Amino acid sequence: MAASPHLFNETQRKRIKRRYAYEVITENGTVSAAVMVIAAIAAVICANTDAYEPIHQFLSEPIGIGIGHFSASMSVELFVNDFLMAIFFLLVGIELKYEMTVGELKKPRQALLPMLAAVGGVVVPACIYSFLNKGGMTQGWAIPMATDIAFALGVLSLLGNRVPAGVRVFFTTLAIADDLISILAIAIFYGHTPDLFWLAMAVLVTVLLVLLNIRQYFRLAPYMVLGLVLWFCLFKSGIHATLAGVIVAFAVPARSGVQLSNLSNWLQESLPDLADKYDDDAHVLGQHDFTRAAVGVERIMHRVSPPLVRLERAISTPVNFLILPIFAFVNAQVRLVGVDLVALATDPVALGTYFGMLLGKPIGIVGVTFILVKSGIAELPRRVTWGHIAGVGVLGGIGFTMSILISGLAFPSEPFELLAAKAAILCGSVTAAVLGMLVMSRVTRPKLRAPQPTSKDAPKPQQVHVEAAE
Repeated sequence: MAASPHLFNETQRKRIKRRYAYEVITENGTVSAAVMVIAAIAAVICANTDAYEPIHQFLSEPIGIGIGHFSASMSVELFVNDFLMAIFFLLVGIELKYEMTVGELKKPRQALLPMLAAVGGVVVPACIYSFLNKGGMTQGWAIPMATDIAFALGVLSLLGNRVPAGVRVFFTTLAIADDLISILAIAIFYGHTPDLFWLAMAVLVTVLLVLLNIRQYFRLAPYMVLGLVLWFCLFKSGIHATLAGVIVAFAVPARSGVQLSNLSNWLQESLPDLADKYDDDAHVLGQHDFTRAAVGVERIMHRVSPPLVRLERAISTPVNFLILPIFAFVNAQVRLVGVDLVALATDPVALGTYFGMLLGKPIGIVGVTFILVKSGIAELPRRVTWGHIAGVGVLGGIGFTMSILISGLAFPSEPFELLAAKAAILCGSVTAAVLGMLVMSRVTRPKLRAPQPTSKDAPKPQQVHVEAAE
């Protein structure tokens, strides 16, 4: 926090430093990815010990939500997957809106290559899965197509500044486009037959959210209240309720609540008046004119940040360090005790998921990128090589969060197939992370420069002339 040391006493300065250190840690993608991995590992360990039964029983306990006749009952596991993950989807929606407003998705030509590469990275894994499961559990075709943006970017960040900025932008845009496709797949293919009444109510709430945006209402509270109502309506309608998060994110204003071009002049007029009203000799509680003026300045400055930015700041840390680890722990309960491991490893669902992630992703991403570049439709970003694209393709096979979510939707009443899918997702994500790191480490390895001759070793001008003549 850049502020004059004269504004705070020593205790407050120490507190601000601690807060800054906390923000540095919580904004680090590698740390958040590590926390999620630790939660998944803990889940696998617990699932194969005596702790499994009490944990499974707790996750099956019912939770009631609602008022009067408008109520819904769900298990703890469903609460995590439907309600808490709606908050995760809210964060994903914020990232999508940011990219479409000021990021890479704002420039269609620049975003064309990674977005179409993402399509290839979705279609090929789905085809591999469908081929290996033809005539069987084909409903899981979408499981290997999702890339876990938080986990994958966390792995990529381990290489630090060795990764060119163009690679990060390409991979981020690809992962965001991948998330968007996964969201559409969940909405279209993995919902139940909708209840028309509740679907109509959801549409009505969405219209109210849009009207709030059009009327330029910049307080977050109404959006959050309507977001909860929208979630409830979608849950009752049979459409996957996590989509409420994306809808709310696109409804929250991305503009500032003040005219920023006039802010500087207003501050220049207001601050001298604030200084005049302050009395050094009086306690601040008794300086009513000063505190009223200060509150007025606080209210204006609070509206400078767009609501979308304020919302992202409020939920990013809870999502990355609480919601995603809880989701990982709840859904990575892969119990292998008493299971025929050979049958599990050779199950078509496991094979389709694993090879779809490990082969389908790089083939689809690299293949589409190669076709677009060689045909002249697009070109590689600056300082990005084909080795980088290959590394991105392999890292795209990390499909933890979305893939597990889709597997639960695809096999709600097929426990063995669900176990096979989850085991393959965990194995595929770990394999893709390790192989992706190896590929990226090699292609980003600093090149050794040939040693320059010293003045003692340098040939004399006469010698150079003779050698050249020879």
